[in-house]
Amino acid sequence: MSFHGSLVFLFVADLERSSVFYRSLGLDLLVDQGSCRIFGVGSTMMVGLCGGRVPSPDGVIFTLVTDRVEQVCAELAADGAVFEQSPRYSEQYDITHAFLRDPDGYLVEIQRFESSAGRQDRSES
Repeated sequence: MSFHGSLVFLFVADLERSSVFYRSLGLDLLVDQGSCRIFGVGSTMMVGLCGGRVPSPDGVIFTLVTDRVEQVCAELAADGAVFEQSPRYSEQYDITHAFLRDPDGYLVEIQRFESSAGRQDRSES
């Protein structure tokens, strides 16, 4: 079996409000299906937002991986993002990460793997 990407769908109460939030994270709208919008995350992952449904954020963490955690978080904070946790190193997981919530309460993590074991694509600019 061979896959060439992945797509996660999140149910949102207000599709427009959530779309604005995910665009503010730098994600590009790839497909607008009316009640669902699919955004690109890097070259092999997508996140779909489906509106008009009751969000179910418990137990979901949507993680965006970047080598520039501190810079990305500073840029988002300058644009008004409020973080639940500022960038910090986790010895337990050997990562640097920060957390914020989207408009529906989904936990969004900005993360960097510190060891090469978790890194797949080092071509990020």
